[in-house]
Amino acid sequence: MTTYKRPDGRKHDEIREMKAKVGVIPNADGSAMFSFGDTIAIAAVYGPKKMHPQHLQNPEKGTLRCVYNMMSFSVTDRIRPGPSRRSTEISKIIEWALEPVLMIDKYSNMVIDVHISIIQANASTRCAGINAATMALAHAGIPMKDLVSSVSIGKLDKELVVDLNKEEEDFKEGEGSTDIPITFTNQGKMTHIQLDGKIKSKQLKEAVELARISCKKIYEVQKKALKEIGEK
Repeated sequence: MTTYKRPDGRKHDEIREMKAKVGVIPNADGSAMFSFGDTIAIAAVYGPKKMHPQHLQNPEKGTLRCVYNMMSFSVTDRIRPGPSRRSTEISKIIEWALEPVLMIDKYSNMVIDVHISIIQANASTRCAGINAATMALAHAGIPMKDLVSSVSIGKLDKELVVDLNKEEEDFKEGEGSTDIPITFTNQGKMTHIQLDGKIKSKQLKEAVELARISCKKIYEVQKKALKEIGEK
């Protein structure tokens, strides 16, 4: 029985309208835009290039370096520009989500820089950033085993929902809110999961399965955008 009604009228398993485009930044080696409704992420890839300073070089493989940044104008209340503790943490999370699909063994002593900018934010920003970044890496020609797709699953008033918006993220009724960002490869391998809040193990398994199904839908949008740029 459904107890929670979503403020924007979506079904519990319905993702907001998705848009994806590749090649949005001409001077980058690869770039892409991905959006969930009002949340818009742009990713730009530079490299592979020689890692500087030299002491950070890895002789065994290349290094993936992600920088996530929310633009000061991306939210209603302007945020202070530049790196913060939160943006530094999310940058590392995005690296962990992407690294399992990258084949960078042949890029020893080199670095691949991925800059992710959130130009408009209405929750699920890290998931949108991961989705844009994997497309930008593919566009840059970085060898990859697969694409990754990322989505947030929320537990709101005991019910699981897909792709939280800001109003749902701030939901505090009943048991309060739980936010679970999850990333999968197209082959179904999980590369990232976080849990902010409380959830029982049985419902967590349901959340993971819901994310797996949702990520298949996201992958189709990503694949279509990459195919379109390849046909130009």
